[in-house]
Amino acid sequence: MMEKETKFKQTEIGMIPEDWEVETAENYCKRVTDGTHASPKKRSKGKYLITSKHLKQNRLDFDNAYFISEEDYDEVNKRSKVEQFDILFSMIGTVGEIYQEKSNKIDYAIKNVGLFKFDVHKNKSYWFLYWLKSDIAQEYIQSRQAGSTQQYLTLEALRKFPVAFPRNPREQSAIAAILSSLDDKIELNRKMNKTLEEIGQAIFKHWFVDFEFPNEEGKPYKSSGGEMVYNEELGKEIPKGWRVGYLGDKISSNTLNSGIYRFEGEKIYLDTASVQGTEIIELNTKIIFEQRPSRANLQPKPSTVWFAKMKDSKKILYFDDYSEYAIRNFILSTGFAGLNVEKYALYYILSFISRDEFELEKDNLCNGTTMQAINNENIAKIKLLSPPKDILEKFNNIIKPIYKKSYNNWLQNLSLSQIRDLLLPKLMSGKIKVPLEVGT
Repeated sequence: MMEKETKFKQTEIGMIPEDWEVETAENYCKRVTDGTHASPKKRSKGKYLITSKHLKQNRLDFDNAYFISEEDYDEVNKRSKVEQFDILFSMIGTVGEIYQEKSNKIDYAIKNVGLFKFDVHKNKSYWFLYWLKSDIAQEYIQSRQAGSTQQYLTLEALRKFPVAFPRNPREQSAIAAILSSLDDKIELNRKMNKTLEEIGQAIFKHWFVDFEFPNEEGKPYKSSGGEMVYNEELGKEIPKGWRVGYLGDKISSNTLNSGIYRFEGEKIYLDTASVQGTEIIELNTKIIFEQRPSRANLQPKPSTVWFAKMKDSKKILYFDDYSEYAIRNFILSTGFAGLNVEKYALYYILSFISRDEFELEKDNLCNGTTMQAINNENIAKIKLLSPPKDILEKFNNIIKPIYKKSYNNWLQNLSLSQIRDLLLPKLMSGKIKVPLEVGT
């Protein structure tokens, strides 16, 4: 890449390079449409139905989507079938959320609850994706929004949406290739982290559910004849010498109170909406101490685990001695419950909280009239199997490198995102020219 003198011309969307053109989205794309207007019934299984609320941070939130029958799926797709390289766009609520479908195996349909689809040719899809994220496009999106209580864009406004692009298709490909290579690496790290998390959960299950932790001879405990005793509290057999405690019982962990240290300058505020599962998806809310939201009142520190208090909200954070960047820069919302954990038990507690079984128990203990959430009193009612300290230390030593690798992948993604966000406005405005060989 190189910055060099480029001649620009004035257009209806501002200054663009002389060798670029402007077309409306309906001309640049094959088709611009919305999803089904029908309301198919929810099912226990089948195909997913996606609306705008399931489009978050350039990805689809299938965990909170619902199923429709195969028959309804086929009927819905007669109007607006999603295909590979199509781009979905939210036009209500959080206007401008974007998702590009890269897979050729699609098991969801879209509903017209604020969700539009750009049917884009493969060779144009990546350029169009990054154009939607450009400063010029975002200014257009902001200027065309309507609605007093809830902002929205009309289908007609999106069809007339202006798209600027180089006349030379190779230049479009070269620019898109630079940005997509960064996004591909970010996505690869995300998938690796998901795999690492699954490995950690599999080891937890093997040790503490199947009770096949290594015995003194290094053999699987239960299948090698390890002694099991019946526990009435759990209604099942557990290894001899193990006991049953409660989460936050001050033996291996205790609940954290609100309160933060005074800080200078800015910090990043993480509320529960900033987290999806175990992944931080939004880092844009900056706060200063004197003007922070009242809920920005929890201090992350090493050897702590945090989870969303709200019912039906699985969001988990953890911090260890290697989490310097996160501890230095984050302030958490009081929408999280925090546990201060003994170092030897950190990944045992984290793995326990990450299980679906914990989430179900947490939800059953939530209370409240309008918004149900768990409190510290009810957290202390959650039963927790307490293995001996030496077993927890061995587990911790095995699992810690897995989560440290995941954290380092996240740090790398943070750096890659910053590079992409720095390059994108310059590339998509023609202020930086690229060698055409990049996209070939």
